[in-house]
Amino acid sequence: MTETRAIVLPKGTRPTRPHVKRRWPMTVLGVVFLAVMIFPVYWMVNSSLQANAGAATTAWFPLQPTLDGYVTAIQQQGGNLVTSTIIALSTVVLTIAIATPAAYGLARFRMRGMTVFVFALLITQMIPVIVIANALYALFNDLGLLNSYLGLILADTAAQIPFAILLIRAFMGSLPPSLVEAALVDGANNFRAFISIVVPISKNAIVTAALFTFLGAWGDFLFALTLTSTPQVRPITLGIYNYISANVQQWGPVMATAVLASIPAAVLLILAQRYIAAGALGGAIK
Repeated sequence: MTETRAIVLPKGTRPTRPHVKRRWPMTVLGVVFLAVMIFPVYWMVNSSLQANAGAATTAWFPLQPTLDGYVTAIQQQGGNLVTSTIIALSTVVLTIAIATPAAYGLARFRMRGMTVFVFALLITQMIPVIVIANALYALFNDLGLLNSYLGLILADTAAQIPFAILLIRAFMGSLPPSLVEAALVDGANNFRAFISIVVPISKNAIVTAALFTFLGAWGDFLFALTLTSTPQVRPITLGIYNYISANVQQWGPVMATAVLASIPAAVLLILAQRYIAAGALGGAIK
């Protein structure tokens, strides 16, 4: 019989783990990088809580915090926040309604010229937005869509559809064809199979595409700057741009507006982070 002996360490000592010691430098480096990236966010919030905060006179900590900047921001920029919300949500609905069936068609059916079409979608992502905005200005001027919600919604949708199609198509292309074929055998047509089977399974990719679409439309600046010139239709990005020039000596309201504009994107990212991870990686594994 083999006798097993336990190794007894002196009292108060712990087994050494060399790999734990090697992790400390990387941990410290990671904390430093994280602090550098988060610092602008902290400074934005810090400045928004200080009265009469200037670019060079802002204290490092809000020792006497005040919400006056937020009150001013809501009074002067509340309408612009509503405008951005309407435009972003409408862009999401229209983009997903077009991109989802288009992605399914590209992933499910094999048609002549499909490779060229997908390549064209990739090319559109390389065109500078300012070029598209200038081209749309002449078109929207003829159609009477300047300074309108519909004009900005259509412009943002046109910019977001290619990426949404590529993202959702990558996920749908990884789905087993037997799922749709089983539905077709049971008597369902392609549309019913798409609605009842493909869309629920592709929820992660669709939510991911919707989130990126919302962020793109919410943060749009060039389309807003080019296609609008009246305060009646002014997204929050353009409102902040105009706000800085008018309140350059008072950064409290400016930073408070920036904080308010960041809240929707931050909340959506937190709520949808598990969908983003699954949707972004789902199409990479077959």
